[in-house]
Order: sequence, then structure tokens, then C-alpha cells
Amino acid sequence: MRARSILAGLGFFVLATTLTPHLSGDQGTQSPSPTVMPAAELEWADLDPEGAPGVKIAPLWGDHQKGRFGAFLRLPAGFAAPLHTHTHEIKVVIVSGTYIQAPEGKPEFRLGPGSYFLQPGGNYRHTTSCDKASDCVFFFESEGAFDMHMAAPGKPPAAG
Repeated sequence: MRARSILAGLGFFVLATTLTPHLSGDQGTQSPSPTVMPAAELEWADLDPEGAPGVKIAPLWGDHQKGRFGAFLRLPAGFAAPLHTHTHEIKVVIVSGTYIQAPEGKPEFRLGPGSYFLQPGGNYRHTTSCDKASDCVFFFESEGAFDMHMAAPGKPPAAG
């Protein structure tokens, strides 16, 4: 129930960020119209069944395979991705579960619901996992397509 409340709150955040281009006048004389996506109506799909087993994505805007996007991501409880990088910076807000990240050579950090972090793109090497107690759901957005470059090729993430 708490996760749904948090998702509802994030819905307002998504609404506000979605309206920004409309309110700034980028749309000419069109009147702004909201984008509304109740949590129960999100369309979850496999992110990458072979490369990231069990990970689901619910797109909100844009296309995570082509460029700028915003989406919810769900990692199964116990999911673990080995050391990797992403090309683009990613902004993340945790909705439910305990998300765990360990930057290379530094202690891990654990984030619960309501937490935010900005993950650098480029050569920021890190591991990503979800605590075994429950699935992890988070909102994330990026100015570029989502990708994942493994530091050790041939070592895919493990499902929970």
C-alpha cells in the first residue's frame, strides 16, 4: 500500500516534469494537457530477458532504447549486476525496496523509498543490486539511451 502511495506521489512529479515543455511555450499556441498514468495502469515489459533476467521497465515518456526517457524500473529481490558502466547520466528516485550500489573501490550505499541519487555516466564503474527482502522499484530518467557495459564481458546480471 505504501508503495502505491509513493508511486502516486511520483506520478505528480512525473506530471510536473512532463508539463514543463508545454508551460515554457515550446508548443506554440496549444494549451497544456497533462499526462496521467495511474500505477495500476503502468505497462511493465522485460528490459532485457537475457542480459538482465527478471528486470522490468514501465516507460513513461521517450524511448529508453533511442534517447531521452523517463521510466519506472523493477529489479527482482536479490537481483545483482556485476561491475558495469552506463554511457549517460541517470537520475533515480527509489519508490520501494532497498536499492544497493557499490562504486568501484568504495563502500556500498543502500537507498530506501524516497531516496534520490544522480549516477554519473561515462567511466563510473559500479555494481547494482536489490536487497533480498523485496523487489526494488525506482523512477529513473536520462537524456540519452539506457545501456549497460559490463566491466568483465560475459558476466551477465543474476536474477534474484
